[in-house]
Amino acid sequence: MRDVQANPWESGRIFINLIILLFFLVFSAVLYLARRPILRFTAESWIIEDPLDKADAVIVLGDDNFYADRATRGAELFREGKAPAIVASGRRLRPSAGIAELMEHDLVERGVPKDKIVRFAHDADSTLEEAQALARLAKERKWRSVIVVTSNFHTRRTRYIFRRVFPQGMEVRVASARDGDFDPERWWEKRKSIKELTREFAGLVAALWELNGRNEIGQTTQSVVGLGGLIPQLVV
Repeated sequence: MRDVQANPWESGRIFINLIILLFFLVFSAVLYLARRPILRFTAESWIIEDPLDKADAVIVLGDDNFYADRATRGAELFREGKAPAIVASGRRLRPSAGIAELMEHDLVERGVPKDKIVRFAHDADSTLEEAQALARLAKERKWRSVIVVTSNFHTRRTRYIFRRVFPQGMEVRVASARDGDFDPERWWEKRKSIKELTREFAGLVAALWELNGRNEIGQTTQSVVGLGGLIPQLVV
C-alpha cells in the first residue's frame, strides 16, 4: 500500500480560498453594520441647496405633496425678501383649474399676497417640459435670476435640467424643500421614499442622455452649416 502524500499546491490553494472567504465575511459584516451611515450619506449627497441671494423671482415647481412642503418653502423665501414675485407652477387638470390654482391657494394661506403670485398653468408631463415652459415665462418677464423651489430628493435633477434649459446668462439657483414623505435620515425604511429616490436616479440618467444628445446634435448641425452649404439642411 502506497503512502498518499499531500500536494503542497492543493494545500496552498485551500488556504488562500479560506483567506478570501474570511475576508468576504468580514467585509459583509462591516458593510451590514455600516449600512445606515452609507444609505444616509447617499441621500444627503443627492440633496443640494444653492446659496440663496436675492433674485427676480421664486419659482415653486408643481406637483407639490400632500403637506404642501414646496409651497411652504417658497412662501418662506418670499417672506425673507429673496424675490419680489413668486411663481405658482402647475399642470392643468381641467380647462379652468389645475395644480397652479391649488398652489396659489397654499401660498396665500402662508402669507404671500395674491398680487405677488404669478399663477402659471402648463401641460408639461415631466421636469424637462416644465423647465422649458418656465424658461419661456422667464424670458418674457426679462428675469435675470430665479430661485427654483422643489422637494429635497428632486433638487439635483432639477438644477441640472434648469441650468441647461434656461436662457444663457440667467442665474438659476435651487432651494430644497423638506418632504414629509422623504426623510434622508431614514429613507430606506419607507417604500415610497425608495421609489422616489430610485426614480430620481433614473430620471437624471435620462436627462443626461437627452440634453447631452440634443447639444451634440445642435453642434453637428452648426458644423454642417459651416461647411458652406454642402448639406442644405439637417432636420433635428
